[in-house]
Amino acid sequence: MALLTPAISGEMGLRLLLAPLSSNVVIRTASCAVGIGLPVYSTFRAIENKDQEEKERWLLYWAAYGSFSIAEAFADQILSRVPFYYHVKFAILVWLQFPSNSGSKHVYRRHVRPFFLKHQAKIERILNILSKEFTKFVTSHGDEIHFIGNMAARGASTANYIINGPEQPEAVHATIEGPNSTSTEEAGAPRNET
Repeated sequence: MALLTPAISGEMGLRLLLAPLSSNVVIRTASCAVGIGLPVYSTFRAIENKDQEEKERWLLYWAAYGSFSIAEAFADQILSRVPFYYHVKFAILVWLQFPSNSGSKHVYRRHVRPFFLKHQAKIERILNILSKEFTKFVTSHGDEIHFIGNMAARGASTANYIINGPEQPEAVHATIEGPNSTSTEEAGAPRNET
């Protein structure tokens, strides 16, 4: 019976993974685990071990995966209706990771690199424009951004107070300044509502 258990659970897992109608949740979760979870850990391992070949391998994977994800974002509404789409996606993600066939290197060299070499000047212009616009936005809305940051800090402080309770040795006082405002408010002080 002990020998039969792994075979039964393996067969059930394979059936669940390959069942076209009932397993979209399972296959999508498996795609996420295989497409993101395992590569994140493998990338971490390559960086920590200072293995240049593995770093390059996973960098190529992330370039291929990112390109695939961008294309998928635009076509998801159509692709999700295609039968076995998530099964094919799962297979592609596995193929991209296999070191023996270098799927990600193939995708990078045949598709990603030529695309970016062809459009590099346009992309650089767009990125420069976006960078300038973002800088203008941050500069002109600095007070509002600071206010939102302070609100987030106050929310975190309040959540910490709720979770940990009042037994804290010293109360943390956060100040909140509104846009174009000079008044401050302490995090623990009650509000006077009128």
